[in-house]
Amino acid sequence: MKEAKALAYVNMYGVLCTLENLCSVDEEAIRICKGLKKPVALCFDVADGPCCTFRFSEDGCKMTEGSFGCTCKMNFSSPEKFNALIDDSKPGVPVKNIPQVLSFLLGPFTKLTDILTKYLMPKDEDMKNRRFFERSTILTMYTIGGAICALANNDSISKLSASYIPDGDIQMGITDACYVTIRARSHNLELIKEKPDTPRAIMEFKTIDLANGLFNGTASTMAELCAGNIYMSGMINMLDNVNRILDRVAVYLG
Repeated sequence: MKEAKALAYVNMYGVLCTLENLCSVDEEAIRICKGLKKPVALCFDVADGPCCTFRFSEDGCKMTEGSFGCTCKMNFSSPEKFNALIDDSKPGVPVKNIPQVLSFLLGPFTKLTDILTKYLMPKDEDMKNRRFFERSTILTMYTIGGAICALANNDSISKLSASYIPDGDIQMGITDACYVTIRARSHNLELIKEKPDTPRAIMEFKTIDLANGLFNGTASTMAELCAGNIYMSGMINMLDNVNRILDRVAVYLG
């Protein structure tokens, strides 16, 4: 069962945060950003939920916590209202620079999220294109990383698993494709979109094809571990608890 507040954090830190990566790899997304007449910093402020600002410029997208420096802002009265933006494209209440909120949300922002949706919820036909397949898998990796941290900090079941994770960096990645760091501090998890210097635990998938199979459920984790296609090392109990949270990610993103 999904919890609305936890889902709001997954949508913010997992799904929408992947716009950062989309705007650096997809040609159309890059064109949209370069076509902006001036930078836009759009804040989504959710009552009893997350508050983040997405800064768009010709250089791409960067998400930061809080509303500092936002040029426009949209409030949501509850996590459920924010989730409706993601699921049903229902906007919140513009409260700062209303004309810019509406023009950007209904224009460039919607175009970017539509592109992201194509990668995160791909059609079979699109996945026959190798470049699309690789990008879809890598972007999904970033989304999953953000969702792991969002659930560890906000989902009641996942928080129990996080309570057993000691401090340190967990390296997750796809060999020669992409890496993320899941940083544990006082049983809270944070996603850093780069390889850690000194990981306490490592979980690495040998190929993009394998990672995709694991993400969509067509590959067996146990079979691939036995075949040596999933590399694990370090504090295995850290990975065990992250894998338990991954089970919850499947519920929220499924």
